[in-house]
Amino acid sequence: MHLVHKLGCELLFCDFLSRHSLLPQLDRSTRELELGLDYGTPTMNLAGQNLKFENGQWVADTVISGGVDRRETQRLRKRNQQLEEENNLLRLKVDILLDMLSQTTAESHLKDKELDELKIINRRRK
Repeated sequence: MHLVHKLGCELLFCDFLSRHSLLPQLDRSTRELELGLDYGTPTMNLAGQNLKFENGQWVADTVISGGVDRRETQRLRKRNQQLEEENNLLRLKVDILLDMLSQTTAESHLKDKELDELKIINRRRK
């Protein structure tokens, strides 16, 4: 019986070693599944404000003053920045189109003036 127990422990130890020698080669989700390392999102309370670690940054987990979530505020600021950039681009496009319109109008007036002059010259010949 002692031999069976010893052999069983050796097998468990070999299994343990084989699992741990492969550990660095496994991806994070497999290691968490194999070893039960899923601890969840890191959180902390600092000066009464709950924070959690998401996407490489500590973000507030609570609602800030005015009842607006900090993540929502960040999202709105990002969207506002995108809209300001889009607005600036559209203003630039309008300026370019106005310049093009001015140039085309000037060319049209010159051609009209030239056409009027040619009409006057043609009338004099008759």
